Amino acid sequence: HIVQTKGRPPYSYTFTPSNAMVESSINVVVTGAAGQISYSLLPRLLDGTIFGAHVKINLRLLEVAPALEAVHGVVLELEDLRAPLLGKTLVTSNPEEAFVDADVAILVGAFPRKDGMERKDLLAKNGGIFTEQGKALAKVGNPNCKIVVVGNPANTNARILADNAAPTIPRGNITALTRLDHNRLHSQLAMRVGASVDDVKQAVIWGNHSATQFPDWTHATVKGVPVAELLKSEEDQAWLKGDLISCVQKRGAAVIKARKLSSAMSAARAIYDHLHDLYKGNDDWVSMAVPSDGSYGIPKDLVYSFPCKCKGGGEYEIIQGVEVNAWAQEKMTITKDELLQELATATGA
Repeated sequence: HIVQTKGRPPYSYTFTPSNAMVESSINVVVTGAAGQISYSLLPRLLDGTIFGAHVKINLRLLEVAPALEAVHGVVLELEDLRAPLLGKTLVTSNPEEAFVDADVAILVGAFPRKDGMERKDLLAKNGGIFTEQGKALAKVGNPNCKIVVVGNPANTNARILADNAAPTIPRGNITALTRLDHNRLHSQLAMRVGASVDDVKQAVIWGNHSATQFPDWTHATVKGVPVAELLKSEEDQAWLKGDLISCVQKRGAAVIKARKLSSAMSAARAIYDHLHDLYKGNDDWVSMAVPSDGSYGIPKDLVYSFPCKCKGGGEYEIIQGVEVNAWAQEKMTITKDELLQELATATGA
């Protein structure tokens, strides 16, 4: 508000910020803070488009002790961004120190699969990491904290985290990232049809963030026209049911083969999209791996990717009533079964 000051010339004013412009702050944890994904992600968190144009971001950067020096280098670069919304930064290897009073946690860090390592060993190793982080959240966590798990195997890691973070953190606050797969599906459809990715709607991912995921195009539209009508030639139909699904399922491996490194730029963009829609809302169907409420025959609490409606303010719901034909149901069951097996292997059940 601008108010003329009494007893001063008419051109003398004092400025009092309105409530809308008063700075607030939010505490955001990023694990695996020295990694490639975090390096691409952190500047996006500071641009004001997720949490608000006047909200300071206090970063809690969690990393294993041997990588802390590298994280301090990241902090130097964050300072050099001259980002107005950068608040306080904390660098630590202690989960409890990072998670106390956290409003948002982005769990990127996970143990990578190495040559000769069996999947069950990877599951067990990461199960230990997310058990520890879950217990830290249970001890010091903010019950309103919204958590997205990125480190793979993301769905199973999220379930283990949720089991150990209870009862402090509600299960529904914990989601896992399948937005990268979602974005890949949208891009492939847009390129095939010759349209913008913004024209593609209702194309979603079901199940696990793995090679068994089901990229579902059966309800997708482009500019309001069903994809099945736009791509109805025999060749196009074969592509939809074959190469498209295989491409999305194996895209991560293709990136690794070409770059000799895993997806980082696109993964960071997907995390941004996931959080943006969670906090700002989205009218389109959004792919998110969330604890099942029993919808579509998926066992309760299994972290499974569904088409979701993001309502804003950190709230979402699983979209109900999506028609699932026999072909789609078979693929949804395959990925469900893999998730159940992963969980049993990781927990020794």
